[in-house]
Amino acid sequence: MKRLHQHILAENTNWDLIIIGGGATGLGTALDAASRGLKTLLVEQSDFAKGTSSRSTKLVHGGVRYLAQGDIALVRHALKERGLLQQNAKHLVNKEAFLIPCYNWFSVIKYLAGLTLYDWLSGKYSFGKSKYFSKTETLNMMPGIKEKGLKGSIRYYDGKFDDARLAINIAQTAIENGAILLNYTKVTALLKSEGEIVTGIETEDVITGEKAKHYGKVVINATGVFVDDILQMNNPSAKKLVRPSQGVHVVLDKSFLNSESALMIPKTSDGRVLFAVPWHEHLLVGTTDTPLDEHSLEPRALKQEVDFIMSTAASYFKRKPLEKDILSVFSGLRPLAAPTNNNGNSTKEISRDHKLMVSAKGLITITGGKWTTYRRMAEETVNLAISHAGLEAKACVTEHLKIHGSIDVAGDHYLDTYGSDRSKIEALMQQNPDLAEKLHPGFPYTCAEVIWSARNEMAETAEDILSRRMRILFIDAQAAKDMAPKVAALLAQELAADQDWETNQIETFNTLADGYIYHSTQIKTGTALAH
Repeated sequence: MKRLHQHILAENTNWDLIIIGGGATGLGTALDAASRGLKTLLVEQSDFAKGTSSRSTKLVHGGVRYLAQGDIALVRHALKERGLLQQNAKHLVNKEAFLIPCYNWFSVIKYLAGLTLYDWLSGKYSFGKSKYFSKTETLNMMPGIKEKGLKGSIRYYDGKFDDARLAINIAQTAIENGAILLNYTKVTALLKSEGEIVTGIETEDVITGEKAKHYGKVVINATGVFVDDILQMNNPSAKKLVRPSQGVHVVLDKSFLNSESALMIPKTSDGRVLFAVPWHEHLLVGTTDTPLDEHSLEPRALKQEVDFIMSTAASYFKRKPLEKDILSVFSGLRPLAAPTNNNGNSTKEISRDHKLMVSAKGLITITGGKWTTYRRMAEETVNLAISHAGLEAKACVTEHLKIHGSIDVAGDHYLDTYGSDRSKIEALMQQNPDLAEKLHPGFPYTCAEVIWSARNEMAETAEDILSRRMRILFIDAQAAKDMAPKVAALLAQELAADQDWETNQIETFNTLADGYIYHSTQIKTGTALAH
């Protein structure tokens, strides 16, 4: 098969920055660097946002719980970035109302006071004022919430977005600014000079097997939970920098809350917060926070985590969700800073903010943080790279740089997530009416989107389409399996692949999707370290 997006790169090409990792931080860094005129290469071992960056709770937020922990500076910075992101990616970042149900009057006073401070910290980037609503008003806004003992609710505003689609649009914006981005390109070694200075990377194309060397003035390790793998390529005895923490989400039918507002459960049995967020006409409920000792591209939920989410939801929902109601369950790993003591099992002890450091001459590592602050993290990373490698100093321009696709949209059509590209997808259907055919009777997605994503969004596999270009695997895993044969056939035609490739795509995807379908008898069990 052909690789539509694999640029022919000459051996010994010299770059200003080489970025390893195609998640939010790596893509943001590529965009920041390229938009400053720096010669930028990014490589990703899988698809863009395959890992943590497609598995978030879909919130663009200042972090209400960080406010409770007293981290005012982190909240203020995040609220500013929330506002900038809403301005720069208007088609993907939307204002969302959140209701905190209160079952005693002390809660009403406490949460209203805290959220008034949250509003104040947002300054000119405010999304709206927090307000108290009576029991009757609350039940009108969210009919699915438990009525017994309810005193009322506090409504506040935060942001909601589609994480993987934003990642793809940031990738497109970086390319438009001159960066070269390669997915399915794995780093196999770091290149070093005799003085042990990191001078570049060796790569292997995962699809074609082609090997290459790329030289750069500085290498950025932005690989999330995989940062230690890269650091150990540089120094096999390097101390571990991160400890993965797993966050699990379950997806239910939206009828469980029957509301346009999201639910925020401020204190669960383990002292955390839980969200139930309307997303792509479904209800996403999560998340957990479970320290793990291993990392992978496809982490799996523990039974304890799913049970915890379901039981917590059941205590706030009028109708109790059952295991058979779970349409999809997915897990993501956060790269939290590894605890320095030996018994640091509580993720509450582990820093939520990002860490940026020079790991070796020529190698910079950025890890931690969250989607909302990706732009600021990228700015800091490029600033450090410029000073460390003696690159031409130019000011960051991303604060008001529009992301690919950003236009005002009504938000009532499923193609609005493509922003300004919507009209081009509709044009494809007009040119070839066959492409207007739906991929599944229960969902609006069409054949045209598969073709569009293959040609314009660097999609290479059925999984890329069904998991991250459309979000169907994360919404309804069985429906995604039903769509796989049609998607594989369209992709095979577009990529000039043979029947064996097509068959393999279907089988590979079905195996993957089975891990998103909840069967309590099959799901992984283990020791959840922090519940």
